Amino acid sequence: MSAMSVREAPSSQQPASRPLPRDILVVGSVALDDVETPFGRVESALGGSATYFATAASFYTPVKLVAVVGTDFPQEHVDFLRGRQVDVTGLEVVEGGRTFRWRGRYEYDMNTAHTLDTQLNVFAEFVPKLPETYRRPGLLFLANIDPELQLGVLEQVERPDLVALDTMNFWISSKRDALAEVMRRVDVVLINEAEARQFADTYSLPAAARAILELGPRAVIVKKGEYGASMFTDGNHLGESYFFVPAYPLEVVRDPTGAGDTFAGGFLGALAHEPVLDSAAFRRAIVHGSVIASFTVEDFSVNRLRTLTRAEIERRFAEFQAFTRF
Repeated sequence: MSAMSVREAPSSQQPASRPLPRDILVVGSVALDDVETPFGRVESALGGSATYFATAASFYTPVKLVAVVGTDFPQEHVDFLRGRQVDVTGLEVVEGGRTFRWRGRYEYDMNTAHTLDTQLNVFAEFVPKLPETYRRPGLLFLANIDPELQLGVLEQVERPDLVALDTMNFWISSKRDALAEVMRRVDVVLINEAEARQFADTYSLPAAARAILELGPRAVIVKKGEYGASMFTDGNHLGESYFFVPAYPLEVVRDPTGAGDTFAGGFLGALAHEPVLDSAAFRRAIVHGSVIASFTVEDFSVNRLRTLTRAEIERRFAEFQAFTRF
């Protein structure tokens, strides 16, 4: 059975195109991070968009990862990913190379990361090459990488049931045309509030989301950090076309690094179990994304996710249902 087209919303009667739960392919970065917040610091901690996404999504379904590291990347991190049912066949190791490194600091305003140093190293020459066994994923997440590389990934896969992408202000400024082309070929765009306004050149967030939707995706999810996330879709009225979920009310946030990528991991992970990928499924999945992200920020790196259980996820999901009902 063929997968749905980019613009086609499945009917309520449409069966899943692949067996449930679907597997997920993620293409992005694996990194070593030095992070300092008012609540502590870590050095050479496991990071990167693909790492955070895969760790979160692995609570729901098997994940295949495509990224690149150097020979300085610790084996213990590879073992951790394997232990999380993440297939690392697509993790390229460049002999003699150094892994992508990021150093950043957060003040008490945890919504803003201050980048102190970025060393792309082997990531600067990264060109994703998918193993043959990766080319028919159930779901695909194009993490925050060069949109031309995202397009290259799309050329290597048979159309998944759903494709989602993330991006950043740098690509909006430097490769807007390529990014717009990727947006035309995906189902869901994840983007933060400032980036959505930058891409559409408008202050109005609904107008920015509409501009992106007109390119072709079925949904635009706008990440708002500690203020939650909004989803915009086509619809006849706001009740159909707009959905908002708050962030979980945490008393302590130690490190927000990777929150957006784990949000995406929870979102696609939940969709892996949905027979029909419609707006109602998207709404449920967004709550799962918010749940996973709320755990991520409770500690540095993926440390909180190392001990997280499905029972904790389900309890917090139920709490979201309770405090958003009226």
